[in-house]
Amino acid sequence: MDETREPPSVDNIARWEAPPFPASSSEYITVLAHYHRAEMGRMAGWRDRIDRTTNWAITGVAAMLSLSLSSPTSHHGVLLFAMVLVQLLLLIEARRYRFFDVYRGRVRRLEKHYFAQILAPLPDPSAGWAELLGQDLRRPRFLIPLHVAMSRRLKRNYMWMFLILLLAWVLKISTPKLQEEGTARELAWSFNEVIGSAAFGPISGWVILLGVAAFYCWLAYTALRPDVETVEATYGEVHV
Repeated sequence: MDETREPPSVDNIARWEAPPFPASSSEYITVLAHYHRAEMGRMAGWRDRIDRTTNWAITGVAAMLSLSLSSPTSHHGVLLFAMVLVQLLLLIEARRYRFFDVYRGRVRRLEKHYFAQILAPLPDPSAGWAELLGQDLRRPRFLIPLHVAMSRRLKRNYMWMFLILLLAWVLKISTPKLQEEGTARELAWSFNEVIGSAAFGPISGWVILLGVAAFYCWLAYTALRPDVETVEATYGEVHV
């Protein structure tokens, strides 16, 4: 190495400069088009994550149903475990849905107030949408709380999975043929027999029954609670 080489002077060092702002209407339109495409990509990425979580839940429910109902030796606790697993996936999906809703809101704001105004101008367009969008970019925040996200995903997908699991669990504990090998009886003779079949190890069947009932009451309240909006008017009839 040549030790006699002089260090670079300050003038020869490339200085970082902030990128210039759009100077004309055409440049501004180009920036908006690229930004819209970028937000569409982020929204589609989170939408794909939501679909993956739903697919995991459907696959898990199908596997647990097949395992529990295909053999009398399978314990009804498999279906209880499936309920807990689907609830965990619901929490994960609700969190992902909140992120998706942020980017969907930005895309809809651009489409509603800019692109729609180009294609079908209104006489009194909404003002201030660009400022709101800029504030959201400077300080991103969630648009909906977690319980609202859970309510939407429950009503649209997960409630059906929970109902299928509940029906399968009731069928499992009320059908001796699905609990003991060599038994031809299709239905339990008494409600006490059903309670006995619902026992889980040292835990009484009454405790399990009340726990399942409380869990489904909470699910129904989460899906139908009155403080959650039922219509996403901002997005029209086409929404996720």
